[in-house]
Amino acid sequence: MRIVDLIDKKSVKLNLDSDKKSNVVDELVDLVNNSGNLNDKEEYKNAILDREELSTTAIGEGVAIPHAKNKAVKKACLAAGISKEGIDYEAFDDSLSHLFFMIAAPDGANDTHLEVLSRLSTILMDESFRNDLIKSSEVDEFLELINKKEKEKFPEEENEEAVEEIAEDTKSDLPTVLAVTACPTGIAHTFMAAESLNQKAEAKGVSIKVETNGSAGIKNALTKEEIENATCIIVAADKNVEMSRFNGKKVIITKVADGIHKADELIDKAVRGDAPVYHASQDDLSSEVSNEKESIGRQFYKHLMNGVSHMLPFVVGGGILIALAFLLDDYTINPVNFGMNTPVAAFFKTIGGQAFGFMLPVLAGYIAMSIADRPGLAVGFVGGALASAGYTFGNIMNFADASPVSAGFLGALLAGFVGGYLVLGLKKLFALLPDALEGIKPVLLYPVFGILLIGLIMLAVNPVVGAINTGLNNFLASMSGTSKIILGTILGAMMAIDMGGPFNKAAYVFGTAQLTVANAGPEQFAIMAAVMIGGMVPPLAIALATTFFKNRFTESERKSGVVNYIMGLSFITEGAIPFAAADPIRIIPACIVGSGLAGALSMAFGCGLRAPHGGIFVLPTISNPIMYFVALLVGSVVGALLIGALKKPLDKVK
Repeated sequence: MRIVDLIDKKSVKLNLDSDKKSNVVDELVDLVNNSGNLNDKEEYKNAILDREELSTTAIGEGVAIPHAKNKAVKKACLAAGISKEGIDYEAFDDSLSHLFFMIAAPDGANDTHLEVLSRLSTILMDESFRNDLIKSSEVDEFLELINKKEKEKFPEEENEEAVEEIAEDTKSDLPTVLAVTACPTGIAHTFMAAESLNQKAEAKGVSIKVETNGSAGIKNALTKEEIENATCIIVAADKNVEMSRFNGKKVIITKVADGIHKADELIDKAVRGDAPVYHASQDDLSSEVSNEKESIGRQFYKHLMNGVSHMLPFVVGGGILIALAFLLDDYTINPVNFGMNTPVAAFFKTIGGQAFGFMLPVLAGYIAMSIADRPGLAVGFVGGALASAGYTFGNIMNFADASPVSAGFLGALLAGFVGGYLVLGLKKLFALLPDALEGIKPVLLYPVFGILLIGLIMLAVNPVVGAINTGLNNFLASMSGTSKIILGTILGAMMAIDMGGPFNKAAYVFGTAQLTVANAGPEQFAIMAAVMIGGMVPPLAIALATTFFKNRFTESERKSGVVNYIMGLSFITEGAIPFAAADPIRIIPACIVGSGLAGALSMAFGCGLRAPHGGIFVLPTISNPIMYFVALLVGSVVGALLIGALKKPLDKVK
C-alpha cells in the first residue's frame, strides 16, 4: 500500500492556520476527521496527545509526524498540512516544523501506521523533496510529489504484491504459510518465535498457522491437508522436529532465534516461495532437520540440548522432591542417614531419588536419538546407565564390593554422542544387506549390535572419565574464599549473557551436573545456587527498571515489565529476551553485572541449593535462605539501576 492511498484530498491543507503545537494538533485532527474515518474525534485527539506525552513526534529537519492507533479510528488514514512560517513542535533539534503528517490507525489492526511512519521518515530525509512539498500550490501536486518520491525510493513492490495476491486468493480457511517452532527446553523461545511469526504475517495480510513443539508437547499441530495446501513451510527450530511430512514441499529451515528476530524476512521468503524443496530421507520416516548447512558447533549444541530438554523433567521433579525430603527431615535423629530419618522424608527421598536416577540415561539416550533418530535411543540409554553406574571391565565380576566410581555427567555425554554416531555407522554398514532384511534392522540389528558395542566402549572408558570426575570434584572441594566467589561471578554472569542461549544453557547444565555427583556436598550445591540466582536477576532487574524508570520504556514495555516479576521469581530468564533484543547494548551489560554480583554474593554467603529449579518457591530448601534472598535483591537492584543509568528517557532519544 502506497502512502497516497491513505490520504484523502479533503485531509490535506497546504497553508495551516495554527501558530503553536496545541492548535496544530486540533487542526490536523479536523483534517483526519474530514476523511470520514473517525468514530470519535475527541477520543482520537486524546490518543494523539497521550502519544505526545511519551516524546515529541517532531523528527527534526522541519518535519512532525504525530500518530496514534486507537479504537476511535474506523480505517487507516493520513492527514497532511504545511506551515510556511513554521511551528514550534518541540523538535529535538529545536527546529520549527513546516511539514505535518498525522497518521490514524484502527486499534486491533495490523501495524500499517508503523510502516507508513517508516516510509515517511525515510523519504522526508531528502531536503530538496521537503522543499518541493512546502512549495506545493495544489493538493494534486502535493500528492503526486509524494507518490513519485515513494516509487523512486521503494521501487520493489513485488513482495507486497505477492502478499496481497496470496491474501486475496486464499478463499478457504487453510493457511498459505505454515511454520514450526521449537527450542531445546520448549519454554520461551518456542512461543516467542510463534508469536513473532503470527504478528508479522498478520501485518502483511498473510494467513499462517504455527505449530509449537514446546515442553508440554506439540500444540496447534499441522494437518495433512494444511501441509498440502501450503505455499511454503518455515521450520524455526534448534532441535529435531518431524520433517518427513514436508516431503516435496518448499521448506525454509532456520534457527528458532530467526523466528523471533527475522520473522518479517522469513514471511517474505515464504510468500515468494524462495526456498528449496525438501526431500525426506528414504530410510527415515521421521527425518530430522537437515544439518548440511550447520556448523559442527551448532550440531553439537542441538544434539546436547535435545538430551538436556528431555532430561529436565526428571531433574526438576526428582531434585525438588529430594530437596523437600531434607527440608522435612530431622538431622539430629541420625546425621549419617539425613533425608531418610522420618517416614515423610523417606517417602520424598525415595521417589525423588528414583526420578533423579533416570537423569543420565535419559540425557544420553536423547542425545543419541537426536543424532541417529529412534534406533539411537536404546543404545544411548544403555550407555548412559553404564556411565552412571560406573561399570568397568575390572569390576563387573564383583561390582557390589568394588566401590565403583561413576563416570557421571561427562560419561553420559560421551555415551550419547558415541552411541548416536555408532548407530549412524551401523546404518551405513547394514545398508549393504539385502532389502529383504530391511524390516529386522530397527528391531534386531541396530539394538543388538549397538548395545553390544556401546557396552564395550563404556566399560573401557569409564575408568578414565570417572578419574576426571573425581579430579574435578576434588578441585571444587578445595576451592575457598576468593576462588569460589570468582566462580559464582562467572556462572551468574553466564546466565545473563544470552538469557536462554548457549552460554546460559552451558552454565545451567554445569550446575545441574553437580547435583548428580555421588555424595554431592556443599560445594556442588553452592554452584547450583549461584546458577539459579544468576538466571533470576535479568527479568527482575528489568521489572524493577520498568517500575522505577518509567520514562525509559514505552507503555507496552511497562506492561510487559510487570510480568517479569513473576518470570524472574520463577527462574525463567527468557522473560528478559524481548527487552534485551530491543536494546542489547544497554540491557545485556546491566543484567550481566547484576547476575554476576548476585552469583558472587550467593557464594560468599555460603548458600546451597539441592534442587535444579523452582526459583523463589524452593527458597525454604536453600541453605542460608535469608542471605540468598538478599543476594537476589542486591543483584536485581544493581541491574535495574544500571539499566536506568544506561537507557535515556524516551523524550531525549534522537
